[in-house]
Parts: sequence; C-alpha cells; structure tokens
Amino acid sequence: MANKSRAFGLVHKMPSDLQKVIDFDSAAQAEWKKITPLARNEWICWIISAKKLETRAHRIRRTVAEIKKGIRRPCCWMGCIHRKDKKLSPSQKFMLSRQYKKTA
Repeated sequence: MANKSRAFGLVHKMPSDLQKVIDFDSAAQAEWKKITPLARNEWICWIISAKKLETRAHRIRRTVAEIKKGIRRPCCWMGCIHRKDKKLSPSQKFMLSRQYKKTA
C-alpha cells in the first residue's frame, strides 16, 4: 500500500500526535476515512510544516474540527510542496521564493 500511495504523490506518514487525536474522536475518525488519500496528505503536510509546537497543536485541533465539518483540505495554504508527481504551481513558487528571501 505504501508504494501505491507514493505513486499517487503521497509523501507524508501520519504523525503520532494527529493519530492519537483522531483515534480519540470517533466522529473525526469517520470523516478522516471519507476524505481521499491526497486530501489526508494535504492536512498532514500542513500540520508538520508548522515551525512552533504551539502552531502544530493549533493546526491539529483545527484539522479535527474542520474535518468534522466536512472541510476536505486546509484553507489558505499553498499545498504540499513535497509531492513529486506534479510540478509546483506558480503560487507555490512565489511563496517559496518569498520565504527564501526572508531567511537570506
């Protein structure tokens, strides 16, 4: 299954902190199973891209709340830049160039 997932562009494994929260909430677990593997990958990438632990914890709480509302992907986020099955979009390239300029 992992090889098949990678062929479709999935690159992130489920982090244990997110898994614990989803396992604890049966409604979130049911909704998590309904979304596509690519959508799950987007949520996971958004969570693990947080630089601060507080931000990560907030994103996990928000993920669970939004998934329970039927929201399928994180809003206002440029998307997973780690996938190798598609090129970066112009907006992703722009955001990455801005991030690089801030650290240089």
